[in-house]
Amino acid sequence: MFKATISDINLLRDSISTIAEIIDEGIFKIDKKGIGLIAADRAMVAVVDFKILSPAFDNYDVDKEQAIGLNIGNLLSVIKRAGAGDKISLSLKDAKLEIVIENSSKRRFVIPLIDLSQEEVPPIEQLEFTARVEIKPEIIESGIADAEVVADSVLFEASSAKFSMKAEGDISFTQLELEKGNESLVELKSDKETKARYPLDYLKKMIKAAKIADSVSLEWGQDYPMKLGFKSMNKVSLTMILAPRVMEE
Repeated sequence: MFKATISDINLLRDSISTIAEIIDEGIFKIDKKGIGLIAADRAMVAVVDFKILSPAFDNYDVDKEQAIGLNIGNLLSVIKRAGAGDKISLSLKDAKLEIVIENSSKRRFVIPLIDLSQEEVPPIEQLEFTARVEIKPEIIESGIADAEVVADSVLFEASSAKFSMKAEGDISFTQLELEKGNESLVELKSDKETKARYPLDYLKKMIKAAKIADSVSLEWGQDYPMKLGFKSMNKVSLTMILAPRVMEE
């Protein structure tokens, strides 16, 4: 048995909306702590690790651990039907996910579960990073939007004193730079100069999760995968791993 009700629909909708940009289907694991998903995109360029914890829900009731396969696009289409002031209830019935949207009326949707095999996901917990930055969401959003104007990738650099994002096209260049002590740079840790380049098409999709975040954490190494972390006060944790773009000499 599983049933959960949430009134903070933006938290659920914005999380699933970001995931749907990268993953088309996946196996959600439900337990007493909350609902989670770990999956890689088909190109194996990105990995999503998502958890919406039980405190995010008004009511949360589960009697045993369960795993359900869902088409994430279908799930998002239903969640988007909820408006301001609505509550969303999720429950499992007869191998289907029932979603009820309730306010002045009650609307019921049923989504079939799909049979998915658990695909191998890169061992992201084994990654070790040499640079870490925690930054205000609007700053990283602005840096990615600026970079998109001139290029299709962005170079992240960190040292003990500053953090920067750079993008360079054939004739254009843009840079965002924050020095340690800047109030928008919540944390900066890098014992040595560390830089790596990442594709903007993925970063544009991932940064949409900034809507749910109080701050955004970035961890990376020299020409190494990046870990982007978005958290919202013990309610949602959305972590994404992005493979680097090999830097040209």
